[in-house]
Amino acid sequence: MPPTLFIASLLAALMLAATTAQAETLPGASVESLLAAAREGSPELRIVNLEAEAARERIQPAGALPDPVLRIELENLTRNGSQGATLDPRRVGDTKYTLMQPLPFWGKRNLKRELAASEAAQADGRRADTWAEIAARIKTLYAQYWLTSQAVRLTRENIELSRQLEQVAQARYAGGLAAQQDAIRAQVERSTLDAELIGMESELHHLMSFMNAMLARPANSALATPTSLRPLPAKLDAATLSQRLQAANPQLAIEAARLDGAEKGRDLAYRNRYPDLTVGIAPMQVQNRVDAWSLMLEMNLPLQQGTRRSQERESERMLEAAAARREALGHRLHGELSAALSELEAARQTEQISRSRLLPQAELTFKSALAAYETGKVDFATLLDAQRQIRNARLALLRAQASQQMRLADIERLLGEDL
Repeated sequence: MPPTLFIASLLAALMLAATTAQAETLPGASVESLLAAAREGSPELRIVNLEAEAARERIQPAGALPDPVLRIELENLTRNGSQGATLDPRRVGDTKYTLMQPLPFWGKRNLKRELAASEAAQADGRRADTWAEIAARIKTLYAQYWLTSQAVRLTRENIELSRQLEQVAQARYAGGLAAQQDAIRAQVERSTLDAELIGMESELHHLMSFMNAMLARPANSALATPTSLRPLPAKLDAATLSQRLQAANPQLAIEAARLDGAEKGRDLAYRNRYPDLTVGIAPMQVQNRVDAWSLMLEMNLPLQQGTRRSQERESERMLEAAAARREALGHRLHGELSAALSELEAARQTEQISRSRLLPQAELTFKSALAAYETGKVDFATLLDAQRQIRNARLALLRAQASQQMRLADIERLLGEDL
């Protein structure tokens, strides 16, 4: 091989390898690549992760004993007027050191710890719910991104087809077999498609900006061209999915944790009927020696029973509200799941009809109309209408496929996990 040809081949291979590597690093070719990028760079996910970590750190302090208290009392600072006032413990009349430790009533510390644990569980649920919401939005945006990209490709193919039909019409007009109006109609059709293409490309740019925003990337950052959609589950059983929703939905997990916290709050409100204690020990210093020791026991007197009864009733109502909220949420989520399954099945049937009936029929109609126009058996309007039918059938097929992906994203958001 000549050196020049070898060097040129090597440079071409290096450029191809660099282009391939860059395409592989760019997210957007698949929904999985976007989800992986979102896990790394989503600001919303980072916020809830930090909040969940902070909530877990509150569990241990919630059940810890309060800090002990040290009290120092200097008595008879002037020693009955025999000296000037001083703060030296060795020179005053006596110094009393009191070390006190508050002791909450039995069970209160555990209840406070469990209450903090339920709040941490709510934070974990919010984290899971945030990720489910982010993932669902990304899956939906990717389906729209793929649909718009395919529609752009289809429109460009139709623009080229319109150009070919215009050439056919001009050839027939030149041969005196058709009116000039046919060529003009072809030009109008192509101009209409050009205008639609501009709108689709603008929508494609908007979708890329939205996805970049979710990934915390600059709005105009490049994304890879979408290549394929996720495979759909073969069959979805409504009863099974309903059970999975009840067990794994993040919002239901949040409400379950809130209900548990309300129960612990109620129990703590009832424990407040009983007094908290404080124990202490107090050595007394006279000059340079400890002269005496004292023990101390202190308790608060829960005499404001009216206030405590109101707090107990409040905790009962909050518990009932938490239970009702969880029940209402369950009904709403099951309704959304049923609707999403119905829409998914409708989109699946639409795809089957479009693929097996509408598209083959439209293609056959167009071929027949083109052959008939070339022989002068139909007018150009019939040929354009046949072209529109095949384009609409292909768009219907693409929309049905994208719609299934969006409904699948809705179902997975409700379940809190991928199918």
